[in-house]
Amino acid sequence: MADVRVPTLGESVTEATIATWFKQPGDSVAVDEMLCELETDKVTVEVPSPVAGTLGEIVAAEGETVGVDALLAVISEGGEATAAPAKKDAPAEAKADAKPADNTAKPAEGGEDVPVMVPALGESVTEATVATWFKAEGDEVAMDEMLCELETDKVSVEVPAPAAGILTKVYANDGETVEAGAKLALISAGAGNGAAKSDTQAVAATADPKITSDGMKNAPSAEKLMAEKGLTADQITGTGRDGRIMKEDVLKAEASGGASKPAAATPPRAAASAPVAADQAGREERVKMTRLRQTIARRLKDSQNTAAMLTTYNEVDMTEVMALRNEYKDLFLKKHGVKLGFMSFFTKACNHALKEVPEVNAEIDGTEIVYKNYVNMGIAAGTPTGLVVPVVKDADSMSFAAIEKEIARLGGLARDGKLSMADMQGGSFTISNGGVYGSLMSSPILNPPQSGILGMHKIQDRPMAINGEVVIRPMMYLALSYDHRIVDGKGAVTFLVRVKEALEDPRRLLMDL
Repeated sequence: MADVRVPTLGESVTEATIATWFKQPGDSVAVDEMLCELETDKVTVEVPSPVAGTLGEIVAAEGETVGVDALLAVISEGGEATAAPAKKDAPAEAKADAKPADNTAKPAEGGEDVPVMVPALGESVTEATVATWFKAEGDEVAMDEMLCELETDKVSVEVPAPAAGILTKVYANDGETVEAGAKLALISAGAGNGAAKSDTQAVAATADPKITSDGMKNAPSAEKLMAEKGLTADQITGTGRDGRIMKEDVLKAEASGGASKPAAATPPRAAASAPVAADQAGREERVKMTRLRQTIARRLKDSQNTAAMLTTYNEVDMTEVMALRNEYKDLFLKKHGVKLGFMSFFTKACNHALKEVPEVNAEIDGTEIVYKNYVNMGIAAGTPTGLVVPVVKDADSMSFAAIEKEIARLGGLARDGKLSMADMQGGSFTISNGGVYGSLMSSPILNPPQSGILGMHKIQDRPMAINGEVVIRPMMYLALSYDHRIVDGKGAVTFLVRVKEALEDPRRLLMDL
């Protein structure tokens, strides 16, 4: 007999919840085959089988909370089963769906029921919203045909059909929230006439420009957005399965300047609109917030409700930084293959200031202050789908070139919607550059649990009194928002002054002054 126990969950994490069991008592398991999935506050943890054999008793059922090293199940060691065989009395798929609610979904023409499950959504992402169903109950589906589209906090996920047959039951409708590993629908495999459907799709593809060569349409949400933005399919590169155009592809095309004149007389989406007065009909539209927008809204409001947030301001003369950049930008590009921007200067200046005022780089955990002996610099970036904050890890040990390269890499992933959760976790301080949009001054909101965020703004020529004379200088307003629970006013002002000094005389960064 071999015990299956809860593995180490990470620093300061002491318990987890059983999310899903992928095996049942009596099932054969192979070494390292995934048995179940645990959820913690931060991540999702997979539990593999320590030995090959047969799964005996399951001690902790789905939904239960367990501590580190707690007993989850027991395995009877046996033959080297490379794959778990189906039970003699029922197919494995049927066993997974043995619920009274499924009795209404009768297999057609003797077909076997195949569940459609929510796929893996990424590390620490545990749920998604059903955005659009492309098939309805009773429709015939082909293997790998796209059934629906899910939205998570960061990305959209396509769900293909695991088998050809008839879609007999839909468990989660548009707009509903589902967890990773949950059942979305049921397909009666082998039912219907797949060959006839393929012929029909081939004919339809030649008649409908919205249908791709494999007979599957672009995402309906993408079609609607193309109509609203005045875009056509030939202006957009699809990144979905088999080249289908997704909603993110349309947003990306619009952001890159590919939008033409808005389509004439585009009718409002009546299904998404709330009832309004007769004189307002067609002038308002009600659209459900995306999961990303909901997450942004929740985190920003939580930040305001939790932190004692205060903002202090200063201004910096950018003359020396701009002169240094203009002098070396061509050599920098030639040697390092990346442009020399302002962000590396600001990152270096913040690294310098954080060493002197470490509480700005710390966070509150209960009744304790956690000081970070490193700087993971978050760089706030606007994307077509919302604000994201990718993190430059260990920025305090990086050169100007390394910082610029990492910012360029993360910026590209952000624009393409391909940032992973790992790219956006672990930040200790954040820089937000509203100046790229023309902002002259603003008060940035903290990115919890961080205690500080620096706001950069537009560089603007202004008359300044220098040594008794009025001269025109390129000036930028700086704003530091900080958590007053941990950072005192003296520390915040000192931090901002050190950033100002380093930027007005970049030689201080080289001399560590």
